[in-house]
Amino acid sequence: MKTLLASLLLLVTATAFAEPKAGWSEDYTASLAKAKAEKKDVLLDFTGSDWCGWCIKLDKEIFSTAEFKQLAEKKLVLVELDYPRSKTLPDEVKKQNAELKAKFGIRGYPTIILVNSRGKEVKRWVGYNANMLAELKKEVR
Repeated sequence: MKTLLASLLLLVTATAFAEPKAGWSEDYTASLAKAKAEKKDVLLDFTGSDWCGWCIKLDKEIFSTAEFKQLAEKKLVLVELDYPRSKTLPDEVKKQNAELKAKFGIRGYPTIILVNSRGKEVKRWVGYNANMLAELKKEVR
């Protein structure tokens, strides 16, 4: 019984903390440095990962595709900036995300922003856009 309770507690604790999607970082500054070193652009995903229906749809229909993953591997550094309702983020991530939300004037989710390695905005998508991948391909260097 103790083992079952311990397992359940571990499961609840593990799912209570938000982590970025596989292949995505939550560290904006480190991602800019990586993009500069690798001569790539940075794709920022401002998302409500556990409550925003359009964000979840974007993940399933665009970000989870092999085509997107191939493009990202070659040309992008991916950063997930999450604003969850039922998951907990570390305080430093919450602070960073709040600052970036203000800096980029985010008013809704999903908002996807392509920036260069200096953090300068190149292109923005607000809301779900089924054509985002085709548009993104035209923008990356």
